[in-house]
Amino acid sequence: MDGRPVLVCTEYEDATADLVIAELNRRRVPVLRFDPGRDFPTRVVVDARLGTAGWDGRLSVGERTAELSSVRALYHRRPSPYPTENGEQAARFAAQENRRGLGGVLGALPACLYLSHPQAIARAEYKPAQLDAATRVGLTVPATLITNDPGQAKAFCAEQPTIYKPLHAGAYDVEGEPAGIWAARVEAGEVDGAVSHSAHLFQAQVPKVADARAIVVGERVFAARITAPPGVVDWRAEYQSLTYEPIPCPDDIRGPLMRFLAAFGLNFGAFDFSVTADDAWWFLECNPNGQWAWLEDAAGLPITDAIADLLENGASQHD
Repeated sequence: MDGRPVLVCTEYEDATADLVIAELNRRRVPVLRFDPGRDFPTRVVVDARLGTAGWDGRLSVGERTAELSSVRALYHRRPSPYPTENGEQAARFAAQENRRGLGGVLGALPACLYLSHPQAIARAEYKPAQLDAATRVGLTVPATLITNDPGQAKAFCAEQPTIYKPLHAGAYDVEGEPAGIWAARVEAGEVDGAVSHSAHLFQAQVPKVADARAIVVGERVFAARITAPPGVVDWRAEYQSLTYEPIPCPDDIRGPLMRFLAAFGLNFGAFDFSVTADDAWWFLECNPNGQWAWLEDAAGLPITDAIADLLENGASQHD
């Protein structure tokens, strides 16, 4: 048995990571799971020393220890941010030191495969960069406007059916409860001066008959057709009413997906497309660390095995 460990960085409640860890355990691959933002420096101790071959030393989580130079892979799922304790100066300083210290070491392991590298994930989360990259690799992208100019927004919405979508998919508090902001149709007459308060993303509405999500793990692509009730713009708002069908990824989409991930240095991507009646796939976005467990179950896609394969094989298959 190869004793090199896999590090899994994620929050405490992460059922998706649990699936992967269970499969790695079944394969007898050593796993060290921790949440850097919550566990460091209380439960996690790092002793990293720079040598001629890169960083060496130890990372300890409770009673378990991993040699930094022997980590085969790091699964960067959804770790918590480093806390700043109400913004006090000393806490802010410590949080930045922890993020750049522990985070910097974890991002520079000498023989490690990253799924994916934290800095690559962060860079790929910017939608303007995504849309530009998608166009460059040959994917079809709807006409798009990013603006804080109400006049430009109004004119764009008057040109064609248009949707608004947030540039960041974070939760929005509504009466004390977190709520998502879904993509929605917007008419020119609805645009007012509030647009000037922040950047807004407007996009031509694709006359779709279905949606598709493509999950890319390394060089493997898993795709599903998602059908929502008629008139639904954003299928995420209607989870209880969706149907799923596993489908092959079209050949003219597979290559661009690989080039897209290569452009950002990613080993994973959850891509969303609108599919029209002529079976054309229109790129909407890529979540570089998107959810996939529900889709594996709903469409029968072996994504857990693919992720476990990549983590188990580690960097050796990319050398």
